[in-house]
Amino acid sequence: PHLGLVLHLPDWRALAERLTAAGVAFVLPPQVRFQGQPGEQWTMFFRDPSGNPIEVKGFADMASVFKG
Repeated sequence: PHLGLVLHLPDWRALAERLTAAGVAFVLPPQVRFQGQPGEQWTMFFRDPSGNPIEVKGFADMASVFKG
């Protein structure tokens, strides 16, 4: 179980840059999944200061969130 967040891709990229610059230790570093396919998404996993897992996904087209 984890907390999930979905962002528009520009916001996701900005967050990924800020977290990377801050030295966050990623469980899964920022990357694209399903490139060129329905449901294409950018994702990253990290833990908050209490150790809770957080997944943040980015989509260029929010209508594709539930595709794939």
